Amino acid sequence: MKISYQIGQTDSRPWGKWEVLSIGKNYIIKKITVKPSQILSLQAHTHRAEHWFILKGKGKITLDNETFLVKPHASIYIDKKQKHRIKNTSNLTSLVFIEIQIGNILDENDIIRFEDTYGRL
Repeated sequence: MKISYQIGQTDSRPWGKWEVLSIGKNYIIKKITVKPSQILSLQAHTHRAEHWFILKGKGKITLDNETFLVKPHASIYIDKKQKHRIKNTSNLTSLVFIEIQIGNILDENDIIRFEDTYGRL
């Protein structure tokens, strides 16, 4: 298992930030904050699945060819290689969710971007 994270580690992104809350055998738990009206890239991961739990705010999730709205208490499972993204649909408040990454290789570089508002393709 490859892990390139530490508990308490944070990282700012154009869309918001993430913070590592916990690390265990084959999993990492992050708190993700998406700024108002911002969107993550349409992406997939080769080595990990993810499970998202919405804590605060409202968003629009794309999962492969489907889109749907989410609000607090919603959860979504994202399998390996499944295209996904989330957009904060509020222009006033942040969207906050917990992301549990599950896999044998948990590395920030395990990302394939298909679309990106911030030019990171």
